[in-house]
Amino acid sequence: MTYELPANANPDHKLDNPTADDIVVLPELKAYIDPLTPDEYESLERSILDEGCRDALVLWGNILIDGHNRFGICQKHGLPFHTMQNTRFKRMEDVHLWMIDQHLGRRSVSEFQRGVLALRKREIIAERRAAAAAAVVAAKAEAKEANGGEQAPWEGDTDPVVAKALASVARVPDDALDTREALARAARLTASQLKMIEAIQENAAPEVVAAVKSGELSLNAAAVVSSLPQSEQAAAAQGGAQELKAAAKRVRDAKKKPKAEAPTTSEADADPDEGNAAPEKSADELRQRVTELEAENERLRQQVKALQDLLAEQV
Repeated sequence: MTYELPANANPDHKLDNPTADDIVVLPELKAYIDPLTPDEYESLERSILDEGCRDALVLWGNILIDGHNRFGICQKHGLPFHTMQNTRFKRMEDVHLWMIDQHLGRRSVSEFQRGVLALRKREIIAERRAAAAAAVVAAKAEAKEANGGEQAPWEGDTDPVVAKALASVARVPDDALDTREALARAARLTASQLKMIEAIQENAAPEVVAAVKSGELSLNAAAVVSSLPQSEQAAAAQGGAQELKAAAKRVRDAKKKPKAEAPTTSEADADPDEGNAAPEKSADELRQRVTELEAENERLRQQVKALQDLLAEQV
């Protein structure tokens, strides 16, 4: 993932005491975290007016990373503020990961937003792992070709080709977020809550997502409604939260299985290979495929972790 900074944004422009005019606000970062509710913003504004801006704004060069609401309030009322530089950032993805970790630990962040942030973190980690693995494969192939088709020998426990390749790409965080359970723990959620948030993220209409963010619709109801076609979700949303809840109830009721009736003579004599046999076989195949994918994912995770360990030893 690449992100091109605007011309006025400079991570290397680290002023000791920047003014408001020196600080660059990137809309992409300001919108990365859901905005405060009107009540939350009003409470923050009262606090700053009464006590001043006590917490320092976090900068990356002249780019504002954390404290967008505080910065806006200070500008609005002409109040002073303090800043601090985070010198660990090397690229925009580092900023995103830092912002995610900061907000995952804040009590004011809703369950839905914590789940969304954790899923974003998983995506970034997966992309970095893929990039690290690709860099190592490419470097080994290049070294082998340069050595006449033979694997180049090395001394010690660390392959310098691998270490150099890993040093050229973004570092993979140590967080093990390979399972839904691990991801849920990072977001302070249950695995079932995270599963619902995934379903909402993937399938819910914007109106349904908005209802969840506002607190009008529960995660459970939103996940159920998101199984409907987008047009039906939008139509239900026009009726407000109550209609969305009613739509969720209709979906749940439709999924309830009626009591099984005693089979007729003709049904009892029917070929057992017909009817439910095919779906059961399909389900078994799907479960087998999931097991295979999970095993492959674990193998890849172990490989990348081993490569990280090698790089750490080299450093």
